[in-house]
Amino acid sequence: MFLSSFENKIDKKGRVSVPATFRSYLNSLGYNGFISYPSFNHPALEACSQDRIEKLSSTIDSLNPFEEKRDYFATSILSVSENLQFDTEGRVSISEKLLKHAKIKNNILFVGLGKTFQIWEPINFKNFNLLQGKKHFKIDLI
Repeated sequence: MFLSSFENKIDKKGRVSVPATFRSYLNSLGYNGFISYPSFNHPALEACSQDRIEKLSSTIDSLNPFEEKRDYFATSILSVSENLQFDTEGRVSISEKLLKHAKIKNNILFVGLGKTFQIWEPINFKNFNLLQGKKHFKIDLI
């Protein structure tokens, strides 16, 4: 599973080292990389294994081919997904299009979510976490 959070820096060539535990999990599934696409809900990237995106594609295929939401899901996810392969040092190059969506410039935060993970600009994730905490936990100060 993808657990914990790891911050890494993008190098001068636009590559970032993927956390060893994430690489190890993907390698155990038989993959030398992962699929990434822009998040619908956040200024972040969604990331998953090849089999997870294939399951998502099958779910989309099971929708009524004449329904508008089928086309929306297919174009919103599959048409913008990128297959990112590890180089010999465990790094990937994330496209400018994906980096721009997530507002990432120098540092990347890998956030484990179990079967998937997200990629964030660290400050944006911190702000997101603060907002979520305020929504879900009421803090009474005396």
